[in-house]
Amino acid sequence: MVAETFTRRMKNSRGWQMAILVGAFSALIFVAGCADNADPSLKERRSRRIAYQQAGQAGVLVVGGETITYEDVISTPMEYNQMIMSLAEFLSPVARTSDYEQFRKWARPQVEEIVTGRISQILLYQEAKRQAGDNIDEALEQAAEKEMRRFILRYGGDEAKAEQALREIGMDRQSFKEQQKRLMLRQSYIASKLPGSKPISYRELMQRYNEIKEKSFAIPAQLKFRLIDIQPAKLELANVEQDRLEEARKLAEELIGRIKQGEDFGELARQYSQGHRRELGGSWNPVNPDSLAEPYDVLAEAAKKIEPGHIAEPIEVQGHIFIMQLQERRAKDYEPFENVQDQVEQQIIIERQREAIDKLVAELIEQAALEGRDEFVDFCLEMIYRMSKR
Repeated sequence: MVAETFTRRMKNSRGWQMAILVGAFSALIFVAGCADNADPSLKERRSRRIAYQQAGQAGVLVVGGETITYEDVISTPMEYNQMIMSLAEFLSPVARTSDYEQFRKWARPQVEEIVTGRISQILLYQEAKRQAGDNIDEALEQAAEKEMRRFILRYGGDEAKAEQALREIGMDRQSFKEQQKRLMLRQSYIASKLPGSKPISYRELMQRYNEIKEKSFAIPAQLKFRLIDIQPAKLELANVEQDRLEEARKLAEELIGRIKQGEDFGELARQYSQGHRRELGGSWNPVNPDSLAEPYDVLAEAAKKIEPGHIAEPIEVQGHIFIMQLQERRAKDYEPFENVQDQVEQQIIIERQREAIDKLVAELIEQAALEGRDEFVDFCLEMIYRMSKR
């Protein structure tokens, strides 16, 4: 159950692919070196082996000479329930409540995806660096220094505070700048491989609108009403032998009569309702009828049978007798296409970019001599499980 809950609420962990689309560095990289670098042969590309190696008691994955460690993987940030946590923190609750085989089966796809993402970032950087050539180093240094200054400005220009913030995430000025260089180089390389501005047809726009409108553009149905909630068990009776349900029914009929004669519904609710909105005159803010939980879900069905301003017949359910006055009823609807056309178009553009990136990454991985990824993933899973059981 814990694993199912975590899986259901987990955010998409492929956020790194969208992050590399962000930035304005695209014009920087390929001004030098491209003409002198023909595409490498398959043999040359396969020299960038991806291999699992033992490093003492630990295992590492070597990608074209660069190393991915177990610590790199477990420290990868994950977004869960509007919080940012490391992969280890994310997986630990499942590890603590499962045996190893259950944990391995559930967690392996997520660890494998992160490892593959790390491999992809390294391969993208190495290919971008190869195509950019050595003359790019000075331009990269200048751009990274500019990003460092921007980071300091986030802390009001206080360099000490900025450096402290970097230390808290295990970085310093130099590692921050190196990270920025790699990110910008990948961004520029990917930008050069993205599809051009192929026109998007009206038919394509409408097709995508219909595909996503339920999730993205639905306007929920809405009910607004006032409610007197008579609860027989809470009635104060002069005679304990009186039938509480019958007395509640009599009170409901009496109140409906008084409302029809012009008495204020809200005042009667404040005097006689035993529901949790009594002090508000029984007023319910607009709600989605599908969201009403028991026993109030019966109100949604009753609201279909009357018009705004009218009162429903007394509704008996689970220890309650409801008197409902409908104020507003609105059916489920969707944002018109004309109002969201720009959003739909942007989604298509992003999807095209994502597909291009996926294809590019897949080609790079295919061209590399991929060995040992599975062994490294298994090592990471075992270490996370052991840590969580301590």
